[in-house]
Amino acid sequence: MRALEAAFALSLLFVLMIIDPNLAPGQTAGPQQQPPDTTVDAATRKEVIDNLLKRLNDSYVFPETAAKMGQSVRARAAAGEYDKIESARQFAETITAHLREVSRDKHLGVHFFHRGAPPEEEDDDREPSAEQREQMRRQAARVNFGFERVERLPGNVGYLDFRFFIDPEVGKETVAAAFNFLANTDALIIDLRKNGGGDPKMVALICSYLFGPEPVHLNDLYWREGNRTEEYWTLKEVAGRRYAGKDVYVLTSNRTFSGAEEFSYNLKNLKRATIIGETTGGGAHPGRGMRLAKNFGAFIPTGRAISPVTKTNWEGTGVEPDVKVPADQALKVAHLAALKKGAERLTDEDLKREYQRHIDMLQKELGDAQAKK
Repeated sequence: MRALEAAFALSLLFVLMIIDPNLAPGQTAGPQQQPPDTTVDAATRKEVIDNLLKRLNDSYVFPETAAKMGQSVRARAAAGEYDKIESARQFAETITAHLREVSRDKHLGVHFFHRGAPPEEEDDDREPSAEQREQMRRQAARVNFGFERVERLPGNVGYLDFRFFIDPEVGKETVAAAFNFLANTDALIIDLRKNGGGDPKMVALICSYLFGPEPVHLNDLYWREGNRTEEYWTLKEVAGRRYAGKDVYVLTSNRTFSGAEEFSYNLKNLKRATIIGETTGGGAHPGRGMRLAKNFGAFIPTGRAISPVTKTNWEGTGVEPDVKVPADQALKVAHLAALKKGAERLTDEDLKREYQRHIDMLQKELGDAQAKK
């Protein structure tokens, strides 16, 4: 990935754009935070469409699909389908729906920004400045670099809940601290049910903690620009304590998306974790944000993931869990599985009874939940 793409993709603001294009750093999605809409005139509609179609033709990962999308949008514009749309948000949503109708690409989308679209650098080879890096770090720190909860559950089971994969350069210390805390647990549950993705280098870093020091090939990213492929492997060295050789469970939902899907897909294919929950969202095309007009931007996929194991990816299909259960039951199911497996290794009778007490409690809670369905 070029330096510009990395800088833009790694910005916390950009990660939040994928989840909700109008959230400020540190906010969480919710209808009560919907920012004001505004009107869009004919000149702005034309500007957005012209710039969007040029961007698609120049950069979208599949050129033939870009051409088809362009033909579709041009035909709709010529037929006057967009002429009566006065809401800026509705215009962005309508264009997005029409693009996805052709491409079926869940990453691809046009976004309206009430406060102005994020700026886009023109120098593609320029690394982010020290000031930009510090701004990114401050934004990320407000949300603890994506790490929501790290704790020890009954039965000495570790639990890690994080919401996005931030730039490892700003988040690596928090990753190390989390795994140092979890190092003495007997099994680990990683909760990605609310994780919308992020930086593939952070995916590789966190995966590295789950394997030994010998590098493991995780994933490849093919980029249309330059017709090139980047390989992603686990790292020989990590700052914290590794979690190799112990059971790992990954929780998913239909909201689990993009980089969080890659994380799940990697571990499932390498048989390093048991995936529990719902089929994920189905977005495997990375890319970058592009400015279209003063208050409009687009996320345009410029590459695609290729697993070294399956030779394909999860685009459009999502990652199928090993144990399929409703997302709201996934944590209890994973915890129960970890406790049962842990109990099999115990020799202390008092500890066995303690484990069985928690097992019985979880089984009852799951039974009650299923009875209500």
